[in-house]
Order: sequence, then C-alpha cells, then structure tokens
Amino acid sequence: MADDLSPEYCSALRTCFERVGYDADGVLSLLGASAHAALGRGEPEPARRVTRDGAGLGTLIRLFLLGDELPENEVKAVLPWPESVANGVVRVDGDRVRAGLDVRPYGDDQGSWWVFADLDSDQLGSTVPVDHVLGVGHASLSLARATIRRPVGTVLDLGTGCGVQALHASRHARKITATDLSGRALMLANATFRINDLDVETRQGKWFEPVTGRRFDQVVCNPPFVVGPSRVDYTYRDSGLAGDDASALVIAALPEYLARGGVGQLLASWLHLPGQDWPERVTSWLPGGVDAWFVQRDVADPDLYVGTWLRDAGIDPRSAEGAARASAWLDWFAENKVAGVGFGFVTLRRTDGEPRIVCEDLRHAFDDPLGQEAAGWLDRIDWLRAHSSPDALLRAHLKVADSVVLEEVSSPADEGWEAVVRRLHRTDGPGWQHEIDELVRALLAGCRGLLPLGDLLELLAAAHGVPTDALIVAALPLVDELVRHGMLVPA
Repeated sequence: MADDLSPEYCSALRTCFERVGYDADGVLSLLGASAHAALGRGEPEPARRVTRDGAGLGTLIRLFLLGDELPENEVKAVLPWPESVANGVVRVDGDRVRAGLDVRPYGDDQGSWWVFADLDSDQLGSTVPVDHVLGVGHASLSLARATIRRPVGTVLDLGTGCGVQALHASRHARKITATDLSGRALMLANATFRINDLDVETRQGKWFEPVTGRRFDQVVCNPPFVVGPSRVDYTYRDSGLAGDDASALVIAALPEYLARGGVGQLLASWLHLPGQDWPERVTSWLPGGVDAWFVQRDVADPDLYVGTWLRDAGIDPRSAEGAARASAWLDWFAENKVAGVGFGFVTLRRTDGEPRIVCEDLRHAFDDPLGQEAAGWLDRIDWLRAHSSPDALLRAHLKVADSVVLEEVSSPADEGWEAVVRRLHRTDGPGWQHEIDELVRALLAGCRGLLPLGDLLELLAAAHGVPTDALIVAALPLVDELVRHGMLVPA
C-alpha cells in the first residue's frame, strides 16, 4: 500500500464516485429503505439482490459496503485503474477483486462526505491489527451528535482517527487541526480530507504534544478511553494507561488548550469503585477555571464490558485467545475492586467566572442530539451566573418552557381523587423529569413571565400559610435546577 493517498488519486476517485452517484443519498435511493435498513442490521442479502443491476453504483456498493468479491473487469470499469490497486484501495487475486480499505459515503443533514478507514474484522475474516483505524462507529456518531455546532474560528480534533469529527467541524469552523498518535490514522484521515476537498492541518504526536502552546475555540476528542490494564492491544481504543487514567489525562489537560470561553467536548469512561461516588471521582480530575458538565449515559458491569470489547476487535470470547484475554482483564477488575464502568459525555468551558460543575445521570433513551442541549446548558449557566445572588434571581421574570408538561397520577381518596405523583416532563432534548409537590405546582402555575419570582413566592407563602423566608430558601435551589434543565426560562 502506498504510504499516502495522493491528492491526485483522491481527486480522481472523487470524480468516479460523483459520476455514478456513490454518496449517501445515492446509496439510499438505489437500495431503498428496506434493504438499506437491513444492511445497517448486518443483513447484506437484500442489498445484494437490489444492486445486481445497479451499474457502477451497484458495483461500488457490493465492493465497499457488502465486501463482495467481484470480477476485475467490473471494478476496472468504475475505479481509477491500476492506481486503486497501487494505493491499496482494492486487492486483486487473479481476476477477482475485493476492497482493501473501507471507503464509504457518510452524510449529515447538509450533505455527504466519503470516509476512508480500515476493514473491520468481519470484512477481514480475522481479528484486526494493532494499528487498525476504525471507521464511522457508534462512539464517533454519538460524539458528533453531542458536539455543539456554533460558528467558531478554530477547532482541534484530538485523536482524529479516520477524520469523522473534523468533517463535522468543517460545517462551523474556519480552521481545523487534526492530530493522532497513529501514522496510519493520519494517512487515512488525510485521504478523507482530500477526497472531500477540505483543508485540514494534520499533526502526529501523543496527546496534546503536537499543539503545545496553542489554544483553540473548540476541542473535540474521542480518546482511547477503554478501561483496563496498562497495555495497548489496539491503538484506536487503548491508551497504555491503566484504568480510567486516559480520560483523567484529557479532562485535566484539555482546558489549557482552550481560548477564553472555548469549549471542549469528549467521550470518557470512569471507574465505579466501592465507597466513592462517580461524580466525586470525575470532578477530582478538573483544573480550576472550568465550567463542566458530566453526563453519564451508561454503566457496564465488568463481565459485560470485557465481552463487548473483545467482540469489538473480532475476538470470540469462547476461543482460547478470548478466554485468556478475558481472564487477564477480569483479574485486573477484581484486583482493583471495580464494580462497574461508567461511560458518557463531558463538556468543558474555560471561564473567568465562578465555575459551575454538574454531574448528571442520563441513562434513559432520547432522540434529540445532545449537542443542542450542551449549548443550551452553557447559555443557561451563564444566565444563572448573572443571577447568582438571591436578590437577582428573585427579581427575575420566569416562565415555564413551552415543551414542559405536567403529569399527575392520582389514587382514590375519601373525597375523590388524591394526587400521589406530580411529575414535570420536558418533551424535547434529553427529556428531563422532576417530581414536584403541590407548592411547586402552584409556583409554576404562576410562572408566566408577568411577575418577578420574589412576588410569586410571597403570594404563595401567604396563600399556604408558610413563612416567606423559609419558602424562598427551599425554592431557590429548585428554581436553579429547573433553569439548568431548560424547564423554566427567562421571560
């Protein structure tokens, strides 16, 4: 394989793809919704049947997306030849051709790109090598959906892999820098950038070393966050650091590379240990001067965690190799008394104000991209910081957000129905929920933006015969939380 895929070759390949319509929309159009969905489930036969008469586009789908072996003449009619062989994009065996790289369309709501990556274990028919470069996987998609998309000057994609996060950054950043420890990852990322005609600065090196002394408006990072012994089986997921030290390193170091007001976002993992709450653990990694939002999306027990990551690399846990690796990994978990592994998203912002640090468990399913919520969260804590004194908050005019509904569950009582559960639901974003009592229900009923919060609390205290000062002390922390969750908004 060539050390690098040249700009000339990438341009020629792009021309071939555009000629036959090998992009996200073209693939969906040819396959149709049913076969496309089946392919996403790992069921290739419906797509294979549809593409038999699909001309050049069908050839590329069978070659790159289905992993089929095709006649050489059929592939030569579509791809630049013999350059595609010389560059390792395809492999030739006699008069038959297979894909040598994973080259596939990938799109967002604004258009389509192409991404270069290595073949996975299913395509290879074996385990992946140590320097395997992962394609567009679940983790990278999750980070892309969790990233704030506001116009910025500079973005750093730390640990770019095949370049997915940098592609998304091209929609909202003027200048992008992408780094990786792996030379192979940067080779494929450069191919991804070239075929999409993107000007991205790439630098090779460990962690933040390639950008020492620089600062960015935004940093995104999908680090090698897999938790376990200090070893490197696969560079895309293993850092060589033990436990959750890789996540701790990035979280501690990242703010130094942010411009004032800059935002960093990353995936991270953390250990759940006896006698230590996970928020205590992750917040201990933070430097000063940083707003931080930790969102825990899942917690896996060690047995499930090890099995999942073995299969990710194409290793059968039932095989001798799988059993040996699982045993060593589980021994490490046992020796370190690990009860579980948390996983989630971290949003950091460099601030000159009093930092706001929040850890939240968000393990229920939701559909809206978390990036919009992260942007809103930062805006809301800015507002709360500006109203941090009780007097300022009591003067504020607030209203219940339009997306909030109240659910009440009642049981039979002597005088009819008696409410036993009152629950606020935000019907958009992450779907936050809050159980409330009758006093809070009455307070929120009055939050229409007409009266300041202090006046509403005075009226409520008088109506229910409770001391105003005590009601204010009880209400303000709840109001703060409802504002942070976008359930109460400034009028």
